[in-house]
Amino acid sequence: MDLAWLQNNDRYLSASLTWLRMRLMLAIDNRTVVPQQLEQRTRWWGSKPKPVVAQPSRKVSPGEVEQAATARAQAAAISPEPALHTVARLFGLSDFERDTLLLCAAMELDPALGGLCAQAHGNAGMAHPTLGLALSVLPEPAWDVVAPHRGLRRWRLLDIVQGAGQPLVTATLRAQERIVNYLKGLNYLDDRLEPLVAPLGTRAAPALPPSQQDAVTALREEWLSGGNAVVQLVGADEASKLLVAARAAIEVGVVPYRLEASLLPTAPSELDELARLWRREAMMLPLALYLDAGDLSEEAGKFSPVTRFLSRVGGASVLVARESWPELGRRTVVVDVSPPTARERAEAWRGELGGDAPAELVGELAGQFALDVGAISEIAAGGVGRERLWRACLHGTRPRLDSLAQRLQPAVGWDDLVLPQEEMTVLRQIAAQVANRGTVYDEWGFGERIVRGLGVSVLFSGPSGVGKTMAAEVLAAELNLDLYRIDLSAVVSKYVGETEKNLRRLFDAAETGGAILLFDESESLFGKRSEVKDAHDRYANIETGYLLQRMEAYHGLAVLTTNLRSALDVAFLRRLRFTIDFPFPGAEQRRELWQRAFPVHAPSSGLDFARLSQLQASGGMVRNIALNAAFLAAGDGGVITMPLVLRAARTEFRKLEIPFHERDFAWTGDA
Repeated sequence: MDLAWLQNNDRYLSASLTWLRMRLMLAIDNRTVVPQQLEQRTRWWGSKPKPVVAQPSRKVSPGEVEQAATARAQAAAISPEPALHTVARLFGLSDFERDTLLLCAAMELDPALGGLCAQAHGNAGMAHPTLGLALSVLPEPAWDVVAPHRGLRRWRLLDIVQGAGQPLVTATLRAQERIVNYLKGLNYLDDRLEPLVAPLGTRAAPALPPSQQDAVTALREEWLSGGNAVVQLVGADEASKLLVAARAAIEVGVVPYRLEASLLPTAPSELDELARLWRREAMMLPLALYLDAGDLSEEAGKFSPVTRFLSRVGGASVLVARESWPELGRRTVVVDVSPPTARERAEAWRGELGGDAPAELVGELAGQFALDVGAISEIAAGGVGRERLWRACLHGTRPRLDSLAQRLQPAVGWDDLVLPQEEMTVLRQIAAQVANRGTVYDEWGFGERIVRGLGVSVLFSGPSGVGKTMAAEVLAAELNLDLYRIDLSAVVSKYVGETEKNLRRLFDAAETGGAILLFDESESLFGKRSEVKDAHDRYANIETGYLLQRMEAYHGLAVLTTNLRSALDVAFLRRLRFTIDFPFPGAEQRRELWQRAFPVHAPSSGLDFARLSQLQASGGMVRNIALNAAFLAAGDGGVITMPLVLRAARTEFRKLEIPFHERDFAWTGDA
């Protein structure tokens, strides 16, 4: 804060108060009181007030008043101008309106002036400013000074406290606390806005890549042009939109604040009051509005709160949404904001990590994680090292997905999978494609030719328990990525449009590339579209159609598992990069599964893996049987034996209602 200006502003206020005091004293000397009769005032105060007895004071001549006015004018000749003059300029106040505001603020700056007001009114109970007093004391009076369309009331610079049946001319005029503090040089956000808005958080507003700087330029030019257009920032990447708005605000010289559109009041009077308050604060600080429409549906009719609010705030403001809103009632400028390209991310990583950063590391980070430059700057500031950087990138993307899906912690590797060689080869191809996307799409230019289908979508089909989910865990462990299993109960909704909205949030959160999406039992989401017989069929088909489009546009790795491949929509199967049928394990594979089912530290004796491989059990069943046998052993001798394993197997078969013969679980060998 400029201390020299504060001192000059205080001198101006002091000179203004001296001038105002002399105007009041001159009015008292001349008995220039409000032209009301004592009998009329009786109605307003309840009892006949006693006339004020003028206190002995020296006489004030018109010449002294002129000298005070000259001194005040000289004190106003400062740069920057006094705060009172700034308010008058910003809100288009006339000299009389400006002096009326000074009269109201003077009661807070110099409470002793209340006595002079009472004497000027001729009423001891009226030690406050009124319209009548302003008209009688101040120069160049105008009756419409407190009209609703004039600056003092329109911008809520003062309040009018008017009793029932009381004439406006005698109502109390009171400057708002925010305005009084501004006149003293204290410029802060009105506390009535504090619960609704928050600073945008620019994270030092790092230099943006060229693709986003173009959006900054468009936004900045529109703000500086003073046009009346509604500027919309659209796109799925929230972080990039924040950075673009923050950078544009810095270049224009305003402070950006974020307001959630869902917090806007619906009552027209409350909405209008909030809009006036915001616009006043925006001019005084100055501010830029970041109105975040988020996931609100595009119900942007001319009577919606968002549309009505935007029509009133004007100035440096922007509507932020995933897609543009139509019919906002004003000219609209749509600015598309996309996340940095892979090449721009690589350049940002090189700039943050320095020229010595390994090219391979930069390529891996840029190709796998679609982070904005602000996140890259924050992560790189924590230090170098591949493991630390990779882990920081993963942690930075987790919070957006944790509320939508369940994160699985992979605890298996390639050696834990028991599959035919062909299926294992395809799985390794999937891992290689995800790991090398940056090389193929960005360095080799394939991404410039392909618009859709840049992600890797795979389908694992087969009976229950054959290793479909385990294969997804193996991929996550190999690629060092988080694995998220989609919670269908949190995604699918009975309400129209809610399922699509939840899926959009899910895919948008996963676009940063730090996660693998696992859709277990995917036939419930990706089932065949049916003939439309009623509204339920129509909306179910819409959900499936949206899923097909969104999966094709998704850039990451999505794994779908199903026990019923025939139930999936054919159009969806066409969009898959890989499909793997997990067969029921044969005898040799079952033998290998049994051998791996018991940890090396588990006490066992006499296990016949050849005999166990004859049981028609899947990998999931084998794991369950081995675990249950271990618990049986823990309670009976502490050694896992064949009778206990067969006993656990019999229980598992009965649970799954699989036909069997009792002789299949009989054991005649040594226990």
